[in-house]
Amino acid sequence: MFDNLTDRLEGAFQVLKGEHKITELNIASSVKEIRRALVDADVNYKIAKDFTNKVKEKALGAGVLNAVKPGEQMVKIVHDELVDLMGSAAVEANVDGKPGIVLVAGLQGSGKTTFSGKLANFLKNKKRKRVLLTACDVYRPAAIDQLSTLGEQVKVEVYKEIGNKNPVEIAQNAIKYAQKNTFDLVIVDTAGRLAVDEEMMVEIKNIHDAIQPTETLFVVDSMTGQDAVNTAKAFNDRLDFDGVVLTKLDGDTRGGAALSIKYTVGKPIKFISQGEKLDTLDIFHPDRMATRILGMGDIVSLVEKAQDAIDEKEAKRLEKKIKKNKFDFDDFLSQLNQIKKMGNIKNLLGMMPGIGKALKDIDIDNDSFKHIEAMIQSMTPDERANPDLLNGSRKRRIANGAGRSLLEVNQFIRQFEQMKKMMFSMSQSGMFGGGAPQRGGGLRGRPSRKKGKRKKRR
Repeated sequence: MFDNLTDRLEGAFQVLKGEHKITELNIASSVKEIRRALVDADVNYKIAKDFTNKVKEKALGAGVLNAVKPGEQMVKIVHDELVDLMGSAAVEANVDGKPGIVLVAGLQGSGKTTFSGKLANFLKNKKRKRVLLTACDVYRPAAIDQLSTLGEQVKVEVYKEIGNKNPVEIAQNAIKYAQKNTFDLVIVDTAGRLAVDEEMMVEIKNIHDAIQPTETLFVVDSMTGQDAVNTAKAFNDRLDFDGVVLTKLDGDTRGGAALSIKYTVGKPIKFISQGEKLDTLDIFHPDRMATRILGMGDIVSLVEKAQDAIDEKEAKRLEKKIKKNKFDFDDFLSQLNQIKKMGNIKNLLGMMPGIGKALKDIDIDNDSFKHIEAMIQSMTPDERANPDLLNGSRKRRIANGAGRSLLEVNQFIRQFEQMKKMMFSMSQSGMFGGGAPQRGGGLRGRPSRKKGKRKKRR
């Protein structure tokens, strides 16, 4: 995501390398490169020009900071302007009501139905909402079946009326059903078209007017770049939607839609979707996206994903085992499974500063762990619990069972032992929160006392 734009912006900042301060002369070529980078990312030229004019104005007006190099100062200015361009702050969808109603609109192929399933999953798990999905795409033959399948996967009920070709009537009936059965939220998935047309606009407007949604979201395929922005503007002129959803951000996208849509339409991006899995939906944070575009990673989002995926009781159990130097292969396998719950491994690593660029041309997915899992699963329960049991013959049996070489098994066991030793050392130095054992045997450095009567002071 945005790899090419990130590289081009880095090149623009390099122009200022070695300069002692920002001047009108040395900033001109840097600003020119930034503008070219934005246009190549499919950002409208007028938007790119307005953006770089603001950057130039702020750069020349900024006070000279002796402790900050011109290149670093320029990065900060561009970061702040990117945040402003994309909407300044995250804006949550309005899902309150009795029930709340979310109307989902967009072109065919933009990912509306998949997004509806992802949103149902997101609101069910994150907001504890009882959600009803509603199938109002009466034209695409597989649309109702697709939504039904998604509903089963996320364990959310789907309202459908087979044979009814009136989407307005279906939506109204779904809301009545939701009210009767105490649902908190109704998500209405509507039909798309291959292009914006009058018939489509009239239909979506009729549905909107009939159900009066608390939130109307327009879904756009981010890979279509400037076309997505133009489509969003055409829809907004008729529908006046509340926010935008960018899908397929894990594809080969140049970033033009994310950077241009707020400026053009005046409506915030509320959600971004990456990947096919139903848990790959995130609230859009302009500041976090700006740091990713500038190659700084996104540690905040990474921590949030970790908090959602990692079981607190399991973490405390493992902490105790690490402190006793009892971490075993079963524990390691448990940790692998928790990491995989967080999402695509390459995307996760890309959130770490400096890692995303290094991984750009490397293919990493969750299957990368399969050979390790196979080796652990080829061990007996005793071997997994007691790594010291692994002698030569046992290792050969594990290699055969996992379909790996003896060399690979030896390398893995050696790396595991090194990791175990490092974790134990970290736990003793207090890096796992408990601190090192205190002298005297008491807790928190409190001296231990033997049972018995105290001696009287003389």
